[in-house]
Amino acid sequence: MSTPAPAATPAPPPVLKKGIVKQILSGDSVILRDKPVNGPPREKQLNFAGVVAPKLARRPTNGSSDGSKDQPYAWEAREYLRQRLVGQEVWFYSEKPPNANREYGYIKLGKDVNSENIVESIISEGLVTVRRDGVRQTPEHTRLIELEDAARKARKGLWSDAPESEHVRNITWNIENPKQFVDQHAGQLIKGIIEHVRDGSTVRAFLMPSRGVYQHITLMMSGIRCPGFKLDADGKPDNTTEVPFADEARFHVECRLLQRDVKIRLESNSNTNFLGTILHQDGNIAESLLRNGFAKCVEWSIPYVKEGIERLRAAEREAKNQRLRLWKDYKPPAALANTKDKELIGTVVEVFNGDAVAVKVGTVTKKVFFSSIRPPRPKEDDPPRTKNSRPLYDIPWMFEAREFLRKKLIGKKVTCTLDYVAPARDNYPEKFCYTVRLGDLNVAEAMLEKGLATVINYRQDDEQRSPEYDKLRAAQEQAIKGLKGLHAKKDIPAHRINDLTTDHSRIKHHYLPSWQRALRTEAIVEFVASGSRLRLYCPKESCLVTFLLAGISCRRSARPAIGGAPAQEGEPFGDEALQFTRERVLQRDVSVKIDTTDKQATSVIGWLFTDNNVNLSVALVEEGLAEVHFTAEKSEYFRSLKDAENRAKARRKNIWKDFVEKPVEEENKDEIDDTPDVSTPADRKVKYESVVVTEVTPELHFYAQHTEQGAKLEELMTKLRQEFKAMPPVTGAYAPKRGDLCAAKFSEDDEWYRAKVEKVEKGGNVSILYVDYGNRENVPSTRLAMLPPTFLSEKPYAHEYVPALLVLPTDTDDRNEAVKAFSQDVLNRTLNMNIEYRITGTEYVTLVDPSTKADVGEDLIADGYVIADKNKKDRRLTKLIADYKEAEQKARKHHKGIWQYGDSTEDQAGEFGLSR
Repeated sequence: MSTPAPAATPAPPPVLKKGIVKQILSGDSVILRDKPVNGPPREKQLNFAGVVAPKLARRPTNGSSDGSKDQPYAWEAREYLRQRLVGQEVWFYSEKPPNANREYGYIKLGKDVNSENIVESIISEGLVTVRRDGVRQTPEHTRLIELEDAARKARKGLWSDAPESEHVRNITWNIENPKQFVDQHAGQLIKGIIEHVRDGSTVRAFLMPSRGVYQHITLMMSGIRCPGFKLDADGKPDNTTEVPFADEARFHVECRLLQRDVKIRLESNSNTNFLGTILHQDGNIAESLLRNGFAKCVEWSIPYVKEGIERLRAAEREAKNQRLRLWKDYKPPAALANTKDKELIGTVVEVFNGDAVAVKVGTVTKKVFFSSIRPPRPKEDDPPRTKNSRPLYDIPWMFEAREFLRKKLIGKKVTCTLDYVAPARDNYPEKFCYTVRLGDLNVAEAMLEKGLATVINYRQDDEQRSPEYDKLRAAQEQAIKGLKGLHAKKDIPAHRINDLTTDHSRIKHHYLPSWQRALRTEAIVEFVASGSRLRLYCPKESCLVTFLLAGISCRRSARPAIGGAPAQEGEPFGDEALQFTRERVLQRDVSVKIDTTDKQATSVIGWLFTDNNVNLSVALVEEGLAEVHFTAEKSEYFRSLKDAENRAKARRKNIWKDFVEKPVEEENKDEIDDTPDVSTPADRKVKYESVVVTEVTPELHFYAQHTEQGAKLEELMTKLRQEFKAMPPVTGAYAPKRGDLCAAKFSEDDEWYRAKVEKVEKGGNVSILYVDYGNRENVPSTRLAMLPPTFLSEKPYAHEYVPALLVLPTDTDDRNEAVKAFSQDVLNRTLNMNIEYRITGTEYVTLVDPSTKADVGEDLIADGYVIADKNKKDRRLTKLIADYKEAEQKARKHHKGIWQYGDSTEDQAGEFGLSR
């Protein structure tokens, strides 16, 4: 009996290992990262045994612009594996055949060794072909052939009837105009696939099809930088030189992004490379790199980040605090723990040329600098500063910066948070730099948005900066794009200032007359030297002038040592008066009524009114910081000043703290003797009214405004112009009629005023009277408009008067000279007026100069310009008529004016009722 043959020993099952799929090279090749027990992860390339995949296009090299093209379905095969395998833990089998340089095998996707065979799956989809020639036939290979035949029969993938051209990508490897490409996709999130990680912050990616085109780009992450790899002479990574944390940073990114679907926001370009933000399923990869200490924020590119700059900074701070990796030796800047005033809440009382403000906290004033910004500065080619130059006006945009802060902050409560202390240097003391907020508004950011400041550029490692530095940079970029302020190319402001504080020659004759004619002049208080001495800037006249408060006397304040002169101590309550004035008017908009100049005509004297119409002279007196000066007796404000002084005395305030009231008997001795002159008839009533003469007519009539109504008139004019600015009238819509009260645009200043229609002429011209000023004008009807009803009820502010007891000569030239002389004496001046009598409703008056007590009419007669009316019979005016006649006799005797060639009235005596 024969012995049976022994059974064949079955082949041992293949040994499967675990790994993670790092990257798909093609439809038949992957890179696996294994998980060793000890040591860093190892990588290997695994090629699928027994199959061939279509080849993918290759990127152009050596400066060529075109690379190779995909074979049909190469991309679909790669994508099939990428979408299923990348980042997944798999089982794999590999072996290296004899005389082969590569390892071949297969992958199973799943938790156990009997899971899905990926090679079989991709064959079933018709995306690869099975090798048939020169391959050892095994049951496994036979199964692969069966799967391919089934796919071929089902017309899948490579075996479909679709044109091959539909399965070949159209790739743009090099974008010709990167900047234009960025602008076209500004703010968009573009789908992409990360193809290669060069270092932790630089990748290559495909932007998914836009109009059927795949765009290949090199992308640097905006706002961060990871350690890079040093290159050898051939431009390849030098593996002999280790850069700390470079490998770890790249590994961190590869694990999360390599061949993953991401969204990319393109934000700028650097030559042919792009800058942008990469968002993956867990967020912004740049934040992750920063938080783990693999990267640092970089100043040159962080402004390009469109969203999340604060999160990048916060992630970096977190790594710094934990001393992670790149920050293992980090030392924080000197703490502000020992610095006082880390937060201030106070009122802004002064602005310093656009980079600092004075904030009053309680009774203490602190100088607060804005963090991380610079005010406007002179250019390198600007002429050097001279002794009398004023940077505020000479340096372009500095005045605008100061004005922006002044209007927005003066008198307002702000919150100041200390950011850093800049050390002293170049003879300048240390600066305490704050973020200043008005409500929720960062003032520095608001300045930058308007182009009124620039951001300080810091070194990369300089942390002495505003915590909102990135917002400041963004605000500046916005101003640069809008060509605002300092970034404008044209319309650069220039302020030609007439500095009357140093050049006094033009004050008295050029500026003073117009200031005296004006009821009020708008001004800005630039400097306060003492309680009653200030420097004003008058925008309308574009001049600086020294201004003295009228009607009061303040004590002298302390003065520092300047120019070799010794310091001076202040008089009692002088410093308090200075502080009182500073707090109420420094850098405020005020209005002033200028009366005259000092003796040397180096300063002007007048009354100053705050924005709520408070007379500063009266306020100082009422506070007991000034006393009434004797010159105030001639002023319309004398009674207000005396009442304020009496109240201060009664309360024993400040300079009156030791005041002792005099006995009644002693006080009466000091009073001025008010007994009337016995030569003056007791029944003549003298009650002077303060007026400003605004117009003189050829008939020697005049129009005047009462000074106490000045503020009301200004308010009326302001409201009227605001009304027309808000609702401009339709040109030509108004049809004027004689007697109408309307609105008219004055030809000299193009502003709206109230006017009365006196005559409507043919051709469209209209004769009008400006009822609040008394002047007349002939204008086209197109310059007229219907007056809003709210402005009809106010009575005219200018009233017509006739000089009492004056008669004009009949000769035309003499009449013109008389009117001219009268105009020079009274026009736009503040005078005291007394109504002497009325004839058919017309008031006849006398005018007296308040400073000299001279009667204007009597002076005109004495100078031979007019004749005294001898026909007026009024017992009450006996003394006045006698004075006028005496003045006329003196003019005759000295042959003045019309009496130059004798008695000019002889031929007209009958006309005037004069005796021969």
